[in-house]
Amino acid sequence: MRITQRALAVTALQGLNRNQEAIAKLQAQLTSGKTINKPSDDPTGTNAAMQTRQELAGAAQYARNINDGIGLLDATDSALQNMIKQVQNVRALTVKGLNAGTLSDASATAISTEVSGIRGSLLGLANSTVQGKPVFGGVTSGSIAYDAATGGYQGFGGTSVPPMPVIPVNRQVSDADAIRVDLTGPEAFGDPATGDLFAIVQAIATDVVADPAALAGHLEDLDVALNRMLAAVADIGTRTNRIETAQQVNKDLQLSLTSRSSVIENVDLPKTIMNLQMQQVGYEAALGATAKAIQPTLLDFLR
Repeated sequence: MRITQRALAVTALQGLNRNQEAIAKLQAQLTSGKTINKPSDDPTGTNAAMQTRQELAGAAQYARNINDGIGLLDATDSALQNMIKQVQNVRALTVKGLNAGTLSDASATAISTEVSGIRGSLLGLANSTVQGKPVFGGVTSGSIAYDAATGGYQGFGGTSVPPMPVIPVNRQVSDADAIRVDLTGPEAFGDPATGDLFAIVQAIATDVVADPAALAGHLEDLDVALNRMLAAVADIGTRTNRIETAQQVNKDLQLSLTSRSSVIENVDLPKTIMNLQMQQVGYEAALGATAKAIQPTLLDFLR
């Protein structure tokens, strides 16, 4: 087989070009810090990187859902805790009002005024909002859950007249788990059709002066309402524990996915620098060998 000078030159140049491509690839990796700068660099790695990025984006969205849900649950819990304290105060005033024989008219009027003031405060807390939406309003599009003047329920869900079923507001916290993050007013304070918390407190404020004998029945109704609120607080606490657990799981997942993505995409700096130096040494050696193998002739200078 005859090897011509042209064939020798072409082969040498092809080898030099391959060395230059390898050097350019390593330099691009060092510059970007990534082992994959285009899909052709590593098709399998590109597929794995895209899947990992997709999972990481999903985990980040779940984290936003979790944070939003925690905000709603915390606001609901805070409002309920404060309302329970005020309802307990109303209960103490009601018990005091039951002592009709030793209670003066002025004292009864003072109790009525104080209970009425507490009712206004309770309605204010029941209209607590997060991002402009009432936390006890259900899926309402309005800005309040209860009318501050009448105490009427303005939200949606949980009432029997008119019948409005509860539509839960959920937050997806993982691929397989969604947690309810809302609590409607009727669930927490009773059905307005049968007398909710605000109607009971209003009745106490009225009857402590007008009909003290009726306070015993109001006290029983108030205890039922108080127990309902305590149960609601327990339910919110259970959901909060679930969503906080989901938050920790999500953080661990994001950390794992970030680590996996780093292994797939990020360059191994010491190894890449060493490979680049080896390629440069090989390229310089190839240049020397090519220069000796392809000696210029007088004809090359005359061209």
